[in-house]
Amino acid sequence: MADIDIFQCETRDRTGTGGARATRREGWVPAVLYGGGEAPVAIRLRQKEVTKAYLAGRMKAHLAKIDVAGEDGQQSVIARAIQIHPVKDTPVHVDLMRVNEKTRIDVEIPVRFLNEELSPGLKKGGVLNVVRHAVDVYAPATAIPEIFEIDVTGLDVGDTIHVSAIKLPDGVKLVTTDRDYTIATIAAPSALRSSDDTAEDETEEAADGEEAAEADAADEGAKED
Repeated sequence: MADIDIFQCETRDRTGTGGARATRREGWVPAVLYGGGEAPVAIRLRQKEVTKAYLAGRMKAHLAKIDVAGEDGQQSVIARAIQIHPVKDTPVHVDLMRVNEKTRIDVEIPVRFLNEELSPGLKKGGVLNVVRHAVDVYAPATAIPEIFEIDVTGLDVGDTIHVSAIKLPDGVKLVTTDRDYTIATIAAPSALRSSDDTAEDETEEAADGEEAAEADAADEGAKED
């Protein structure tokens, strides 16, 4: 699992556009806390903490905790929606969901490929054609996989990697279960593909030439008759 960020949190009285702007000017990110059988609460998080987690890729689909001022202990949360500034590329609003060990959510887990140097297809110049860079799964909110790793050792040109190649941790299930969809393929080198295409074109041209010759011969025979 990834590192768990802990965000300092305070409730906020002012909501709406004006309240959100005032919150940001004071160095906070406006947010809403919901779920867990409790009513939604308008809160604010320290901007530096949120931005650091976001830039490190740990905001969405990663377990975090909030430290609420005046309350004992910390609450486990998951960021379910993040609004980003169009120019600064930093979070300007966050929706947080309360979670516990019983909470299951759908999340997108990135895929990483291992041992590319041990793939015969890649060693001879083939290309790892990634069809899906991430996989959608249902996972316990407190045990979300950080990444799925796929070993390409021994794979040759033309081989296909399906989602069934991923070993899912206990409690984690695929969102799509009606088909064994493709994650990646080992594609032929471009030079080899070009050579194959040229050979096919030459074969087709030869066949066309033979058909034309046969047609000419038939025409000549008809004239003689």
